[in-house]
Amino acid sequence: MHHRLIAIGSALLIIAVAFGAFGAHGLKARLTPEALSQWRTGVEYQFIHALGILMLAALADRLKPAAVRWACRAFVGGVLLFSGSLYLLSTRELLDTHSWTPLIGPVTPLGGLLYMAGWTVLLITALRGPDRG
Repeated sequence: MHHRLIAIGSALLIIAVAFGAFGAHGLKARLTPEALSQWRTGVEYQFIHALGILMLAALADRLKPAAVRWACRAFVGGVLLFSGSLYLLSTRELLDTHSWTPLIGPVTPLGGLLYMAGWTVLLITALRGPDRG
């Protein structure tokens, strides 16, 4: 499980670095300041939660396997829904995908809820301690 978590976290970090650089260099002149800010928010949250997955790998021996799995799933889902929707929303002018906004816009908070769910799983696991299921 540790190797899989490290691979997932590392892959998401590679993508975050690439998207951050692309935003700073490839999109800066093509997006409005507001859209570029949305892009950066997506990158920032992707970084944080990819590092969270690496943290799960480091703590996996101290946590219940089910908690690690659910937190990882929530973080990956959050990256896909929250960060992914921000990437799409921020580039809608560039990609001419305005018609997608009503579909993509509501996805962003669902991704945020998944991020919070992952951290909640870890909080509850920590409060229960090693001897309580």
